[in-house]
Amino acid sequence: MIRLIVLAAALVLCSVGADALAQGYPNKPIRLVVGFSPGGAADVVARSIGEGLGRALGQPIVIENRAGAGSSIAADNVAKSVADGYSVLIASPAGISVNPALNPKLNYRPSDLLPITKVSASPLLIVVNPATGIASVNELIAAAKKAPGKLNYATSGIGSAPHFGAVLFSRITGIEMVHVPYKGGGQAVMSVVAGETQVTFATPPSVLPMVRAGRLRALAVTNLERSPLMPELPGMAEAGVPEFSIAFWYGFFVPAGTPPDIVKKLFEATTIAAQRPEFKAALAREGTEVALSRSPEDFAAFLNEDSKFWVRLVKESGATAD
Repeated sequence: MIRLIVLAAALVLCSVGADALAQGYPNKPIRLVVGFSPGGAADVVARSIGEGLGRALGQPIVIENRAGAGSSIAADNVAKSVADGYSVLIASPAGISVNPALNPKLNYRPSDLLPITKVSASPLLIVVNPATGIASVNELIAAAKKAPGKLNYATSGIGSAPHFGAVLFSRITGIEMVHVPYKGGGQAVMSVVAGETQVTFATPPSVLPMVRAGRLRALAVTNLERSPLMPELPGMAEAGVPEFSIAFWYGFFVPAGTPPDIVKKLFEATTIAAQRPEFKAALAREGTEVALSRSPEDFAAFLNEDSKFWVRLVKESGATAD
């Protein structure tokens, strides 16, 4: 009986402690952890929403870049952080679905992270160095078939959306290109600009400035149809590969065990920040659209279905973490 009384008292104290934590939240700056180096799509989305999110929460948002291992380092860091709402991860399918499927020995599991909301969505862009002379998707396929293994494609890391975009494209079209992974989208893009690699399946924010400056050539978006944000580029149906279509997203996560009231506050603040005209305009300039979930539960349901696509792609590709 004494043990039951002690246990009940402990549970009440834990509940009271969690309520007090949520009621006082937030009372200090919040870390928003990015799994890629500055200049990539995740970094652009995080910095674009940071000010509005800080205004909605009443505390500064501190962007922290922890690049490496296809964003697994950042995901592991947040998963192991105190579940108090002061460590938030911005993640893509790479950190949530792909990396755990690639490497079962990761130090974290997807269940270690609690979904808040999807924030943005976008197709990829198929981009080449203009010096290649390639001006269309069909010409890219022809060049790759003429010299298998000669074209190198750059990505923001093994398991990233650009990596598996290229893997799926290569499998569907029957071509062979060499993968050159980097720690972030910015570095991958600069390698194509410099001619160290020739192709990238990139996130729009990481390449559009170089495309507009004429230093890179965009061939198509990876949606089936043209994107209203980039209407000058053909979709995959028009480009001649209707079997290929891939898109990616970014969303917010916190450590599992974060109190529900804090999750609710983060969701509501993100919704407010993402609906600001300044944020929508910033993403539109980068070929990305705001894509909010209706609730944390809605985002969790979306992830359950979305992960099936990425895990299947990992298995079919034969890719490994090595």
